[in-house]
Amino acid sequence: MNKTLQKNLDYKKFVVDSKLQYFKPHAGKIEKTFAEEISFSLNRKSKFISPKFFYDKKGSDLFETICTLPEYYPTRTEIQILKNLQNDLPSFIDESFRLVELGSGASVKTRLILDVFTKLQSNTEYFPIDISEILTESSEQLLQDYNSLHITGIIDTYEGGLEFLKNYDDKKNLILFLGSSFGNFSPVNGKNFLEKINSTMKSGDLFLIGLDLVKDSKILESAYNDSQGITAKFNLNVLSRINDELDADFDLNNFSHHSIYNKEDQRIEMYLKSLVNQSVIISKSNLSLNLEKNELIHTEYSHKYTLDQIKILLESVGFKIEHVWLDDQTHFSLTLVSKN
Repeated sequence: MNKTLQKNLDYKKFVVDSKLQYFKPHAGKIEKTFAEEISFSLNRKSKFISPKFFYDKKGSDLFETICTLPEYYPTRTEIQILKNLQNDLPSFIDESFRLVELGSGASVKTRLILDVFTKLQSNTEYFPIDISEILTESSEQLLQDYNSLHITGIIDTYEGGLEFLKNYDDKKNLILFLGSSFGNFSPVNGKNFLEKINSTMKSGDLFLIGLDLVKDSKILESAYNDSQGITAKFNLNVLSRINDELDADFDLNNFSHHSIYNKEDQRIEMYLKSLVNQSVIISKSNLSLNLEKNELIHTEYSHKYTLDQIKILLESVGFKIEHVWLDDQTHFSLTLVSKN
């Protein structure tokens, strides 16, 4: 690794064996960041919690369950698209590419891309970037299934992982950002994030992004408000995480999951609704929080796009569109771009 980079980054290196290593910011850094962000976001008139904090171990497990629900179309739709693009991908990559993934989670969809890489390459490098510890578990499972795989995991935010990747070496990267996670960004932050990815990429690098498309509002609303209540548990779990990690006293029985589709802004809006007038102490954020009955804490946006909007957005930040894959019902898209 670049010595200057290693010196400047507050990471600890863990070597599991010759095929698996990972880097993680020191625990104090993570806790401080979490405490500071919660203090800022809940101390505003319009309170919010960043969706990146959903994904502790329990939150990640709940999300994996959500992905299997009958109402939640994005995962199964994207998997079908990935199966279809397996035949096309070898015309874009070769032996010289490494696979990088933002938000790898349990790496279920990753396998469909790794299958392509391992057929093309005698040794395959995979760099998963995920804020959750699930990264280490999924990596160990992948190594059992792929003999030629070498994994360097980065347990950090996307931005932190991208900064880590920048100047790491000269190898070409295919960066994956699957699922509909990009939709969580506001339009301004989303554009900034795409610019960040573009600035990280070298000439020859590729970026494959999943984007959910505008469709019937009934399909969208049921996907984020499932009949089994798993999405509600996932949403409420972020309060449990704040209780556990920041020494807070949220009573989860005093909150409910609230999700709507805002047609004008083309987005699902997810909130935690306070069911009573209540006060909450978050000790490590030095915050005393007062909530009124029916007050909302915003936890997630999931923006939906038209194909024209996707083209305009990606080209506006300096990407060249190489290929777009869609499902038969045009519910979801995967777009491959290069640095223009």
